[in-house]
Amino acid sequence: MTERTADTFEVSPGITGIDTKMIGRYLVTSAYLLSGPEPTLVETGPSTSAEAVLRGLRSLDIGRDDLAHIVVTHIHLDHAGGAGTLASAFPKATVWVHDHGAPHLANPTRLVASTERTYGPDRARAFFGEVRPTAPERLRSVVDGDVIALGDRTLDVVYTPGHASHHVALVDSATGALFTGDAIGVHLPDARVLRPATPPPEFDVDKAVDSIVRIRSRARSVLLLSHFGAVSDVEAICDLAIARIRDWATTVRDAMLAKEDRDAIVGRLEQLGAQEYQTDAGAEIDMERYDLLSSIQINTDGLMRYWKKRWEAEGDPTPQA
Repeated sequence: MTERTADTFEVSPGITGIDTKMIGRYLVTSAYLLSGPEPTLVETGPSTSAEAVLRGLRSLDIGRDDLAHIVVTHIHLDHAGGAGTLASAFPKATVWVHDHGAPHLANPTRLVASTERTYGPDRARAFFGEVRPTAPERLRSVVDGDVIALGDRTLDVVYTPGHASHHVALVDSATGALFTGDAIGVHLPDARVLRPATPPPEFDVDKAVDSIVRIRSRARSVLLLSHFGAVSDVEAICDLAIARIRDWATTVRDAMLAKEDRDAIVGRLEQLGAQEYQTDAGAEIDMERYDLLSSIQINTDGLMRYWKKRWEAEGDPTPQA
């Protein structure tokens, strides 16, 4: 299938998507510009995408002194890795992030180290590049229920842990559009396959499901995914996201209880994923972009870690898997 190559695309009145062209690929990661008297960028992409985001903003007539706000759903580097770089490019912009994540944008040392443990140092550097710190005086922390004022519209902050403890969703007052970050999972628009995003070290099944329920209750129009673009059928994709998380978690749990090793569990999820791809897409599709964002191996590690922590907390013996 030929990839769409539009740099920007309208997703809702007053909201324009920007393809960050992460790792040089279209239709992988999207940022969003909210227009108005205080133009606002939601998500930055990694620092390797900064030039693509800057070009997109320039094409939308956003100059150096025009951008008023940068808001990120969470601090994973494909969402906020470019925050420090873009904050330098737009010196009047305030950077908004959940309270748990703010210290790691000011000093990204531990964030980078965690990313390198997950991806491997070479792959992490290739994907995400250098992570520049954001000046502390430019940062504003938010928690559940906060409202970010943007002039003629607001963003309501909805705490949505599960994917990460510092994850929020954002509801636009003007349109009812809801920015989901990674809470729903990865749903690339040409393939229409929904893959869970269950990375280590913080993924939590119950919190993730609760967060999707919250998102469904707050959405008044479209969901705006960071990977990638708009989804209008809120009920259907939320139901599917919950089912997928539970199916993947159950598959990993049962394999661990059977004392299967990591390679075997990866194989089980690969088989499950192949069935889901056929169900969703019904045709051969390019899965490389999914693997860039949410590989089976990383999802396996996140789910295995979740079950081990849960069993340890509940006092049950942890299988040696």
